[in-house]
Amino acid sequence: MRQKIFLTLLLFLVGKALTSAENYPYRSDYLWVTVPDHADWIYKTGEDAKVEVQFYKYGIPRDGELEYSIGTDLLPSDKTGRCQLKNGRATINMGTSRTPEFRDLRLTLKLDGATYRHHVKVGFSPELIRPYTQEPKDFKAYWDKAVVDNAKPPIRYTKEYVADMSDEVEDVWLVKLHTDSRHHLYGYLLVPKGARPGSCPVVLTPPGAGVKTIKEVTSRRYYQENGMIRFVTEIHGLRPTLDENDFTDIRSAFSEYLEMGLDSRDNYYMRHVYLGLVKCIDFLTSLPEWDGRNVAVMGGSQGGALSLIAAALDSRVTLCVANHPALADMAAGGAGQTSGYPHFKAERGLYTEANMRTMAYYDVVNFARYISCPTYLTWGFNDDTCPPTTSYAVWNTLHCEKESLVTPINEHWTSDATNRKQMEWIKARLK
Repeated sequence: MRQKIFLTLLLFLVGKALTSAENYPYRSDYLWVTVPDHADWIYKTGEDAKVEVQFYKYGIPRDGELEYSIGTDLLPSDKTGRCQLKNGRATINMGTSRTPEFRDLRLTLKLDGATYRHHVKVGFSPELIRPYTQEPKDFKAYWDKAVVDNAKPPIRYTKEYVADMSDEVEDVWLVKLHTDSRHHLYGYLLVPKGARPGSCPVVLTPPGAGVKTIKEVTSRRYYQENGMIRFVTEIHGLRPTLDENDFTDIRSAFSEYLEMGLDSRDNYYMRHVYLGLVKCIDFLTSLPEWDGRNVAVMGGSQGGALSLIAAALDSRVTLCVANHPALADMAAGGAGQTSGYPHFKAERGLYTEANMRTMAYYDVVNFARYISCPTYLTWGFNDDTCPPTTSYAVWNTLHCEKESLVTPINEHWTSDATNRKQMEWIKARLK
């Protein structure tokens, strides 16, 4: 089993050099290998977790004093220790947990005048993790009314052909879509070349967090090659052709958008974003090329959250794919528990009663209860942005037909192979 795990890590590093994924530094001289004694990195509460740690520099095992600390996922450490690497190896007993949670082993090695750090998380009965966030009594009624009210303005958009992105596989349009009377968003519409009327499933791809241009517009051509239309969006109403210097200026003034209006469920910034997802589906299902049956949503991080939310808000969604969803169990931080991105800071005074009340209306775990379409969720254990604790809180709340791909070693990324597998999952379930 250890040979298999080491081979997996070696293949991962080769893939890293080719794809610039983010578990180890690119072209690094050193390598950490951490091998929990349960192959799936999951333990029952009450079981001890033991982790063999290996450290290599230039491929050569190195000795030295290893410092470590252990704590609950994203929370301060509650245990520290030291041990000696001998022939580059040591085994650390992380102990156990009496409650369902993830524990994080954080490693530090000082060697040759440099400091090397790594970490590995293991889960204890994660299938029993439940969200801290409670559903408001009028949650569904609130959002049902909001969707109906926002449907009153007719759909309105402009569309311009982008010749330098279009080719023999796809035609690309830049779309400006009005999502309500005051807001709009931009998105790139990617349509298979020569698509016939009524022939194409549609796939909405909302963005990850941040104020930035739309990335990876044409990188996943396999959707269009397999006859699907994609709509890849941003959420801030910023034209993606803006100069990067403009984005930098806007970002510096607008980086805390997830805190804006947080004291009011009706004025919170993300309200128009959530409702805008339904407008995106209105737009996609108005296209003459839509097949009249299939509407998929897929995204990662904030985009994963928005995909799940779209599936809950709009019954036209037939398939949902989400990677490591953000915006999950956000209020848990106010109770000193593991919270999801954006990890609101207590020192900023964000866990007020009013703010925490609003968080519940915008939390993915509460939307997850209302998803009825087949859903595919992917997450990793070593993720410190959208931690496994909150991904399990979402997963354990879903009542729909569901499948998962759990990739323990992953931090906040998915591989090209995983991304393609998600398209294949969608394709296999088209009606």
